[in-house]
Amino acid sequence: FLHCAGYSAMCGHAVMALGRFALDYGLVPAPTRPETAVRLRCPCGPVTAFVPWDGHRSGNPVRFQSVPAFAAATDLAIDVPGHGKVVVDIGYGGTFYAFLSAEQLGLDVCSSKTRDLVSAASAVTEAVKKQFKLHHPESEDLAFLYGTILTDGKDAFSKEPTTNICVFADEQVDRSPTGSGVTARVALQYHKGLIQMGQTRTFRSSTTGSLFTGKADTKFGNYNAVIVEVSGEAFYTGTATFTVEEEDPLKHGFFFK
Repeated sequence: FLHCAGYSAMCGHAVMALGRFALDYGLVPAPTRPETAVRLRCPCGPVTAFVPWDGHRSGNPVRFQSVPAFAAATDLAIDVPGHGKVVVDIGYGGTFYAFLSAEQLGLDVCSSKTRDLVSAASAVTEAVKKQFKLHHPESEDLAFLYGTILTDGKDAFSKEPTTNICVFADEQVDRSPTGSGVTARVALQYHKGLIQMGQTRTFRSSTTGSLFTGKADTKFGNYNAVIVEVSGEAFYTGTATFTVEEEDPLKHGFFFK
């Protein structure tokens, strides 16, 4: 899962897209109707997508179950330069995110300028990295903060969508509600008693308005973790072919910023 600063350990929206691609391009032998399981080995671990199949082509919505998700820290006080003390939650959903309401930073996730939201979220990410050490129970390679997700603060269960914006990598903004972020946020909400097992919440991207749903599906083993199911849509936009010629002096690419 490539982005502007390298790669990520998990990308929910890409899982949805890859699930459809795997069926439509014959990577899964003998797909079944009305839905086919597509198992992917991601950097964070095994992830299973469930893709609609009508016998000829894939469809939407696609749902997936990711690696066990958990709350890494709740109500953590962090000193953010330019903003003062804020309280964040840190959750894991294939990658680690810091969560807090935009209101704590004097912003509104639905109406503030995206540039202001990005700058504030990036400041939170850098502050958390300096002030809190992450730990993953199975792999320290996964123990890094991927980004910060600013929310509208509506964490308690409701049938109405809750809105958030995810800022990750080198100030990149997710066009979706963020599959791994929804996974982590659901785990946090369940951990804090704000939602119950099996309750479905709807999450909205503040940038595009696109929607995902998420629910805590089952508890996981002896860990204080849950398996979260996320559902959304993925669409084709085109195909591309890349060619490498040995005599090309720039065949390995170059960096421009």
